[in-house]
Amino acid sequence: MNKYETLSKQLTEVISRNLKQGITALPTETALAGQYQVSRQTVRAALSLLRSQGLIESRRGSGSYATGLSPDTDRNVIPILIASSQEYIYPHLLTDIRAGLASKGYQLQVLPTENDTSRERQLLRDLLEAPPRGLIVEGSKSALPTPNTDLYEKLKSAGAKLLFLHNQYDALPDEICIKDDNYYGGYLLANHLTGLGHTRIAGIFKSDDKQGPERYLGAFCCLRDQNVEFSDSNVGWFHSSDVEKLEKNQDSRFLASYITEHLSGCTAVICYNDEIAYWLIKELSYAGIRVPRDISVVCFDNSYLSELSKVRITTLTHRPHEMGGCVAETMMKMLQGIPVVSQEIPWELVRKESDGPA
Repeated sequence: MNKYETLSKQLTEVISRNLKQGITALPTETALAGQYQVSRQTVRAALSLLRSQGLIESRRGSGSYATGLSPDTDRNVIPILIASSQEYIYPHLLTDIRAGLASKGYQLQVLPTENDTSRERQLLRDLLEAPPRGLIVEGSKSALPTPNTDLYEKLKSAGAKLLFLHNQYDALPDEICIKDDNYYGGYLLANHLTGLGHTRIAGIFKSDDKQGPERYLGAFCCLRDQNVEFSDSNVGWFHSSDVEKLEKNQDSRFLASYITEHLSGCTAVICYNDEIAYWLIKELSYAGIRVPRDISVVCFDNSYLSELSKVRITTLTHRPHEMGGCVAETMMKMLQGIPVVSQEIPWELVRKESDGPA
């Protein structure tokens, strides 16, 4: 084995140890030559080999840094705990995250939790048997206290970098989170409706994931700020179990009940997401209520469901690939020891056919 290959192997072991401690910078060429008693030419050849293997990168005027990749390729797999790999918003999001990670030499392992706390716990236990270097997490029923904090703490103690997606547990407030700007999104939709002259605005939101209360708060704080009267009687809440029944059995009875119990006298409704809006419009049609002539409907996500609806639905969207790209980039920086901060991805309004003047 040539001297530079021997040095490259030694430096690979150093990189692996340093990554566990969050150290990514390598000593200078001069320092390495002195430490290992080799020429600078040998050091340069060893560093070039490490670069070709994707283990280090050079930064102009700064030196060489570990990329975050582990020499053990099995360690370059990033699991993601996510409610579903199939539901309407997830395939595109996972594709974007997977592509962002793959561009840096990582693989994504998708572990669906079905938004079930006990399922989440079992997956975390399995991961603790061989703790990953990084873990992306969409919390299960994040609006509720989680009993799984102990396992997240154990994973952190084992060196795993935690990155939360869409929501964050109250018991882990200091963890980095990439999420929608839900308060602003709710505010934006309510402001759009008041701009059309609506003053009796209802809402329907998910109760057990944080996105629901956040979207509710933004919408009704907008009404408060504009001195538009609102009432709890016009706000409905649904649970993950309602969504499960809707998706598996097309059981939309909770939406039919919402119409009779909460929409009386309202001219507009803000829905938690496209899925709820899509099925609500169906129920409104069965009840003889026309959209948008009798009531305007707006929502979040801009998925294919907003286009498939009998009346195309006015909704909120992000710039293409923005969320997934941000998640992948943030995880890469965390693995490299680069400081990161939580981010809220802004919404943009896409106006279609489901809203109109009061």
